[in-house]
Amino acid sequence: MSTATAAHAPSPAEQKMPLAAHLKEARTRAMRAAVALLVGTIIGYVLSESVLDVLRAPITELAESRSASLNYDSVTSAFDLRLRIALYSGVILSSPVWLTELFGFLTPGLTAKERRYGLGFLAAALPLFASGCATGFLIFPRMVEVLTSFASAEDSTILQAAYYFDFIMKTVLASGVAFVLPVFLVVLNLMGILSASAIAKSWRLSVVAIVVFAALVTPAADVLSMVFVAAPMVLLFLTALAITWIHDRKGTDHARSQL
Repeated sequence: MSTATAAHAPSPAEQKMPLAAHLKEARTRAMRAAVALLVGTIIGYVLSESVLDVLRAPITELAESRSASLNYDSVTSAFDLRLRIALYSGVILSSPVWLTELFGFLTPGLTAKERRYGLGFLAAALPLFASGCATGFLIFPRMVEVLTSFASAEDSTILQAAYYFDFIMKTVLASGVAFVLPVFLVVLNLMGILSASAIAKSWRLSVVAIVVFAALVTPAADVLSMVFVAAPMVLLFLTALAITWIHDRKGTDHARSQL
């Protein structure tokens, strides 16, 4: 009798969590994430002046050859910019905590296969996103130098601080997202939505899109900066193509073995 009962006992994945317990867990995890975000934001505010000095460096260098400065167009602009830097820093610094809490909240509702895919995606996407953001951060001074060079040396370059900060963040985030796109290709392939052959057929278009993107985010007179961005992205695309091809090949071999 006990053997039969044990054989029909529901697995942890099959067990339903009561709605009240589910909401309590969500509240607990949200509180942990909020506390981590608050601590990270406070640290970010303390470090905001140092961060602003780094972001201001290209303008300071430009000011050596021409009139250039950051402009605050309202009484509260400087304080608002500090808060934005603090908030962005808080999100970044607290990301290990809120990502862990988010994944921990979603995991019980996933199957073992979906958990493996989720962990694999995070393990690949997070380092790539960080690498892409680092690349964007490294190239933004060159972008500022080139874009401001279109103005005559007799003119003054007065940049609105909020717009300048948005420009940097968009450049950094766009580079980070671009580095993660190959991971999405692999995930779509593992889910059976996108085949390796479909990815291979579009390789020319993909390479052209990568080169165009690299040219847009590195509008420099030389091609070195563009190659610096495009080369790792092309390599990541080819790596994703190889992974999807191996996955599809294994699936084909398995299907043949079942015949």
